[in-house]
Amino acid sequence: MKILKQIFTLLLFCLLGDIASRLLGGLIPGSIMGMILLFVALNRGWVKDEQVDQVSIFLTSTMGLFFVPAGVGLITQLEVFQQYWLVILSCVTISSILVIGTVGLMQDRWERWNK
Repeated sequence: MKILKQIFTLLLFCLLGDIASRLLGGLIPGSIMGMILLFVALNRGWVKDEQVDQVSIFLTSTMGLFFVPAGVGLITQLEVFQQYWLVILSCVTISSILVIGTVGLMQDRWERWNK
């Protein structure tokens, strides 16, 4: 019964994220909004770690399985990769550099703020 409650809690935040996304006009995807809402709820203590820990551990440990369908979908589109490989590689490289830089700056500011 505990695991069912944990699944329900995660699904509830997915639903709340979808609702929030629609209210914002789809600016941020519902799944991202749901994760943000869950993060806020965990930080504020509205949701305790024990209310989602077992299901969260299971989902993160099997996360690799969720990428298999996406990988198969990419394989079926090889002609697109052959045609646009340079553009795709450039986008991946630039976005990775931006993400690493942004996370580094945020971590630096976080450490300064917590001193």
